[in-house]
Amino acid sequence: MRKSPALPVIASRRGKGLTALRRHSRAKGKDALRRHSRGRGGNVCIFLLTVLGLGPTGFLGVATASLGVVTTVAPLTDMVRQVGGDALHVHGLVPEGVNSHTFQPAPGDVQYLAQADLVVLNGLDLEVPIEKLIHSSGRRGVTVLKLGDKTIRQDEWVFDFSFPKAQGHPNPHLWLNVAYAMHYVSLIRDQASALDRGNEAVYHRHATDYLAQLAHLDHCIAGAMSTLAPSQRKLLTYHDSWPYFARRYGMTIVGAIQPANFAEPAPREVARLIDQLRREQVPAVFGSEVFPSKVLQKIATEAGVRYVTTLRDDVLPGHPGEADHSYLGMMRHNVTTMLEALGGTPATFTACLQTPPTR
Repeated sequence: MRKSPALPVIASRRGKGLTALRRHSRAKGKDALRRHSRGRGGNVCIFLLTVLGLGPTGFLGVATASLGVVTTVAPLTDMVRQVGGDALHVHGLVPEGVNSHTFQPAPGDVQYLAQADLVVLNGLDLEVPIEKLIHSSGRRGVTVLKLGDKTIRQDEWVFDFSFPKAQGHPNPHLWLNVAYAMHYVSLIRDQASALDRGNEAVYHRHATDYLAQLAHLDHCIAGAMSTLAPSQRKLLTYHDSWPYFARRYGMTIVGAIQPANFAEPAPREVARLIDQLRREQVPAVFGSEVFPSKVLQKIATEAGVRYVTTLRDDVLPGHPGEADHSYLGMMRHNVTTMLEALGGTPATFTACLQTPPTR
């Protein structure tokens, strides 16, 4: 399921290979040596920094002493930005709308890892190819923070249809449980503070404000899900993203459509799910914007239940720069979508969100 990527050469986003980069670097390196000659060792360092793009302009050409941070999926990227504000320069490697479980980093991603002070991963085996690239091509001494591994113990891992125990990879979607997301934020705050003492007060101030918003969201989700009758608190989804959410908010996972190999389910499994939906009278099944599935639509039609296609596990709503293009916006969207489809009371959730959070 997760193949190791071939070791890439250092290349730009436009696909220039190592040879072209060397040609460019020779002239640039000679100029640097002439202007900044401070002894043999200093010259060599300046040349190497020029080749890697690590000159005095800092992380990815930004003139600052702040930390350069590389992240993976969009919810984590947003959390880091919320904590760091302008003090961190953040780059997310996994494009939104791409299957994060099968994502293979591009050769050009080496430039980001080679310049990062901190790499923030979800962990729990979500980003195995990226971890291998860090070890082969990342910056020496770079700090790697694996949030999920520091949030739950191994005996709290969830194995399920899409992540069977026999394969050894636990379900990694901890961030859909807002309480776990709050722990992620605390870990990000503490790690950024440890690496950048000069901005420690900034990270703590931003994290305090953000944690208050998350605690309020967590409270509102719990209250909203209580408006569902026990028979309505059932989730059947395409991708198995929701067990930690269900554990937190009193939901039951009926099943997931997508097998562990990310193929479509076998006909026998489709028939079993249709029978289960009819037997348990599940109000709706939930697809995904990342994983469109004709099979899931067929299952919903045969079972006579509503088919909802807009649930998100790592794609932020809206466009960059818009208020809802955030982890908070994604969770608000998901809960509203579930309540509307399962027969809950979205107005209760909306009213709770409009109440200012306590600090």
